[in-house]
Amino acid sequence: MVWNFATEPDFQAKLDWIREFVTAEIEPMDLVFRKPGDPFDPRSLARTAMLPLQQIVKAKGLWACHLGPELGGQGYGQLHLGLMNEILGRSRFAPTVFGTQAPDTGNAEILARFGTEDQKARYLKPLLDGEIVSCFSMTEPQAGADPGEFTCAARLDGDVWVINGEKWFASHADMAEFLIVMCITNPDVAVHVGSTTIIVPRDTPGLEIVRNTAVGPKDEIGSGVHGYLRFANCRVPRSNALGEEGEGFKVVQSRLGGGRIHHAMRTVGMLNKALDMMCERAVSRVTKGERLADKQMVQERIADSYTQITQFRLHVLYAAWLMDQDKGYTRRVRREISAIKAAMPGVLKDVVYRALHIHGSLGMSNETPLMDMWQYVPEMGIVDGPTEVHKVSVAKDILRNVSPAEGPWPTYFTPHRRADAEAKFAAILQREPST
Repeated sequence: MVWNFATEPDFQAKLDWIREFVTAEIEPMDLVFRKPGDPFDPRSLARTAMLPLQQIVKAKGLWACHLGPELGGQGYGQLHLGLMNEILGRSRFAPTVFGTQAPDTGNAEILARFGTEDQKARYLKPLLDGEIVSCFSMTEPQAGADPGEFTCAARLDGDVWVINGEKWFASHADMAEFLIVMCITNPDVAVHVGSTTIIVPRDTPGLEIVRNTAVGPKDEIGSGVHGYLRFANCRVPRSNALGEEGEGFKVVQSRLGGGRIHHAMRTVGMLNKALDMMCERAVSRVTKGERLADKQMVQERIADSYTQITQFRLHVLYAAWLMDQDKGYTRRVRREISAIKAAMPGVLKDVVYRALHIHGSLGMSNETPLMDMWQYVPEMGIVDGPTEVHKVSVAKDILRNVSPAEGPWPTYFTPHRRADAEAKFAAILQREPST
């Protein structure tokens, strides 16, 4: 087995171009277009600025690289995506410019995997081309992300699904061309065989956006891009189901692994950006006669941040490598993705807080990007499943193949181990020491 942390020269050249392009052409958009929906909303003025940049990315062959060539992507695999996304994570516009924005990436994947030819023609192609955006609607007000507690239901009336219930935090619902909605279609069986994912066009009668929700306290109630939805006898054709009836859980699970690891990949970019700011401030600011960079507590914070980022990054890339090796969302892949998902908010909290603290009052003001980064700390602990759920999943998988000790003492009980060791080396121990 060969262990190699090198990047192929040809791909490294692409990464170098991406880094320069993001810095020079995309990051300035973060400073000008500040509304929550600007990177995603086709109606936003920011779309005018993004379109020529997207054309440049397409001409470079770097558009939607998470997809295979048959869908217009490069089929780079998760490891290469990880190296790309840790650059794209430095700007909230960069994923959209490169055609890798959530939730459209995951929705495109399940349309490609489970969609009919008609569904692909109507929704997948314009989604891949960046002409429309989509919404993935799963969580509910009372149930959160626990499918076992979902109540939003769909029943068949002839060849029509009739949907009733509520959904919560459905990102981009108001700007989406269509929503993919997870519904309970058979309440008498377990959710993994009793739910169905259904495509609901945004303008369908009976679909109401009660209000939009923003992340953080600074926006007015009713703003933001995460929809609180109500379905009241919302009717769509039976043919709008993705996959077979009862396969909703299977469809949903197929998209979550990629979404979680892509969040982690982009978080690496945000972490490195925070570290860059921390270091620049440390070498630039003088207090009590010396630079912050010369103070040991500041040096400790920089060193701890670098170490945590490097450890987290390598774990993310390892999970990406496993996905490429296993060609899917296998058990060992799920464990590593859950582990990095659980670690992500903690690393983000530690590094961003240190950067904020070193900047002092400037760091907590709205005149650096640090407070925008800070709001992602709780968000990354909740989206795609709470941290606690992922920790439980990791622990259960680790314990799955651990056998209990026989008798009252553990297998590593020193008196027993020593007795066994003395018996093993008895012939040597019985020899007289040489003089």
